[in-house]
Amino acid sequence: MSQKVTPYKDSRLGKKEQVTKMFDTISKNYDGLNRVISFGIDVKWRKKVVDLLKKENPESILDIATGTGDLAIAMVKTGAKKIVGLDISPGMLAVGKEKVSARNLDTTIEMVVGDSENLSFDTNSFDAVTVSFGVRNFETLEIGLAEILRVLKPNGTLVVLETSVPTNTPYKQGYRFYTKNILPLIGKLFSKDNAAYGYLSESASVFPHGKNFNNILREIGFIDVTNKPQTFGVASIYVAKKKDS
Repeated sequence: MSQKVTPYKDSRLGKKEQVTKMFDTISKNYDGLNRVISFGIDVKWRKKVVDLLKKENPESILDIATGTGDLAIAMVKTGAKKIVGLDISPGMLAVGKEKVSARNLDTTIEMVVGDSENLSFDTNSFDAVTVSFGVRNFETLEIGLAEILRVLKPNGTLVVLETSVPTNTPYKQGYRFYTKNILPLIGKLFSKDNAAYGYLSESASVFPHGKNFNNILREIGFIDVTNKPQTFGVASIYVAKKKDS
């Protein structure tokens, strides 16, 4: 069971409702802030996710926690005929829908409001499921992953891009200083929600990354689980399969 961290310490709302409120609040600034905070490297990470899935030739992809749709839009390059971007935040989806329409991708990409822990899709619906910087926002990680396994088709592929914590010196110390001091400061300067980027930093620090997340995926029922650390270990790409029934 992963440690639960919430955006607002004094809120009576559950984590799911708090995350929705947080992302609705920062939705207009999210893309620009992401580029600044990650120095633009997140674009390269998403490209690697696309390249991994392109080899699988998926016809249908579900992008969970799609946010403003960056990964869903990039997934068009896989050749998939149907891409569904799902997010709990209407504010983030509104920005994403504008981006999809601006690229004339409305016939390929559908953006929908939904709960990652209670997916409204039939069992065995998608060839692939992706989650980019979203699994640490699940209220109950194991429930969300079990839902992903359910909607994946047999032999389908899950690819997760998520932050992780470097383990080697000096990257470990540099990462800790940046996430605890610089990242929240940037968030306060450019965001209306002072708590948001402190939460994103804290939630990353307690997320069960690397082998721990691999083990959780296996416990849920995924097979062929691997993880690929990125950029000195500040992020990881996890790949897992649903067994062929």
